[in-house]
Amino acid sequence: MRLRTAALIVCLTLGLSGVQARQSQLSVITSSPFESYLESLRAQAGIPGMSAALVQDGQIVWERGFGFQNLEARLRATPDTPYPVADISQTLAAALVLKCVEERRLSIDEPIRRYGGAVPDSSATLRQVLSHTSAGAGEVFRYEPERYAQLTPVVESCVPQPYRKTIAVNLLERLAMKDSVPGRDLVDPAVMTERLFSSEILERYAKVLERIAVPYKVDNKKRATRTEVAHEGINAATGLITTVRDYARFDTAIDEAVLLRVETVEAACSPDTTDLRTVLPTGLGWFVQTYRGEPVVWHS
Repeated sequence: MRLRTAALIVCLTLGLSGVQARQSQLSVITSSPFESYLESLRAQAGIPGMSAALVQDGQIVWERGFGFQNLEARLRATPDTPYPVADISQTLAAALVLKCVEERRLSIDEPIRRYGGAVPDSSATLRQVLSHTSAGAGEVFRYEPERYAQLTPVVESCVPQPYRKTIAVNLLERLAMKDSVPGRDLVDPAVMTERLFSSEILERYAKVLERIAVPYKVDNKKRATRTEVAHEGINAATGLITTVRDYARFDTAIDEAVLLRVETVEAACSPDTTDLRTVLPTGLGWFVQTYRGEPVVWHS
């Protein structure tokens, strides 16, 4: 069983999800020292609130909130606290793109421009954009979410409907991620009238957004000041609102080959290489490293 971890770090709130550990390690990981470590990390970094969960064999075996999702109201963070997870949205986009590749609607080594994506390098392929190497013709890793966002029209070329709708139906609804929202801008009445969703679903989204973790800026003395963040929409690079419990559902669906074939997941979770055989720190939509001989697949 591989070791997997995904960290959600946004607006000085943090969540950890999708960790799979060997049974022999589980009692150590979930023991008091581990919880003390997370709380110490939170306090040391000045993080107002964070949520964490451990997943084993498709089940959450431990979960907890630390600190506060709203300091002023003294509302504690919980495993159900919704967070704007920013770049970790890329993992959902990767799953959608790779599903289209499995169905032969896309070819991963074709230029992204063939499917409506626009990046400065006209020959950049889907593979290179997924692995953040499109800026160097596949030879150099350069993390650029703006290029990754160009996978949005790629998904729309495969599934002919707005990207937001595909994320909602093919992933959030399918996996019962009921506390997740495809874009914080759904609080805007003008966006709410796009008629992409039923009034029932829009009402559920609104209720989730009402209890989203409050964003704060933290100075070098660990003092948190509430700040405002733009109500952004969603694209392949950013915009998802989710909870640690919901993201665990997505992680499990990847691990158990519910969304993608086993061989596709193995390819996505293996470090890519350049033409010169240089090993990259990325797979297809995920970062890939090893720790004490175990593969660690992550995003943040």
